[in-house]
Amino acid sequence: MRVFALSDVHADFEPNARWLRNLSLHDYQSDILILAGDVTDSLPLLEWCLGLVARRFHKVLFVPGNHELWTLRDQPRTGSLEKFERIRGLVHGAGASMETFTTSRLAIVPLLAWYDYSFGTPSPELAEAWMDFHACRWPPECDVREITARFLKLNEGTLARPPLAPSPGTQEQLVISFSHFLPRAELVPKRTSALKLDLSPVLGTDLLDCQVRQVKSTIHVYGHSHVNRRVDIDAVTYVNNAFGYPNESGIAAKRLLCIREV
Repeated sequence: MRVFALSDVHADFEPNARWLRNLSLHDYQSDILILAGDVTDSLPLLEWCLGLVARRFHKVLFVPGNHELWTLRDQPRTGSLEKFERIRGLVHGAGASMETFTTSRLAIVPLLAWYDYSFGTPSPELAEAWMDFHACRWPPECDVREITARFLKLNEGTLARPPLAPSPGTQEQLVISFSHFLPRAELVPKRTSALKLDLSPVLGTDLLDCQVRQVKSTIHVYGHSHVNRRVDIDAVTYVNNAFGYPNESGIAAKRLLCIREV
C-alpha cells in the first residue's frame, strides 16, 4: 500500500481537471490518496472530483482548504461554516473521507485549521487583495482567531483517540497527519506571491503544529502555499505537493507524490 499526497488541484481550470480525469483507473487501487484541500469552491465540481479520485484509489482522505469555503458562487449564498457542514456530507457521499484512517501499521490523521495571523500581521494591500476576505462569510462575532479556534477544536476528538496497538512482530504504527494550512512559520516559502505581497499572515497557524505533535506525527502533509517542498524539523517531515494553477509549473511538480509505502 502506497500513500500519495496532493493538494491545491484547482479543478476549475480545465488543464487541471483534465489531469485528474487522466489518472489511471487501475494503478492506484491498493493505495491511499491524501488530498489536502483547495480542489474547488464549487460544490458540484468538488463532488465530481472526489468521486473521480475515489474510484481510482483504495481510500481518499480529504480536508477542505480556504477555496472550498468561499461562498460567492453558492446559490442561495450561505455562510462559510454552513458550507463546511455541507462539504462534510458531500465528501462521504462521494466516497471519500474526512476521518482518521487506521490500520495496525498506519494512522492518517486529518487536521482542520485556518490562519490566525500568528505568522505576521496582514498589510492593508493584502487585506484588499486576499480573496478570502471577500469570498468567505463568517458569523459577525468571529475574527480569524476565533475561526481558527473553532476548526482546531473540531480536531479534539481525533486527538483524543489512542493509536492502535501494533500486531505482534510488527513495527510501531506510523502516523501521518495532514492539513491544508501551514503548521509552522518556518514552512512559509521565501517567495509566496507573484503579486509581491507578503502572504505569510494568511498561510497558517502555529497552533496547528501543537496538534501535529500531539498525534505523534512522523510526516505532515500540507498545502496552500503552492510551493512544493520537503522539510525536516524536530523529527517531523513536512511535505507540500501542490498541483497549483496552470501557470505554476516552476514551483509545482504537477504529479502525484508517493510519501510512504507500508
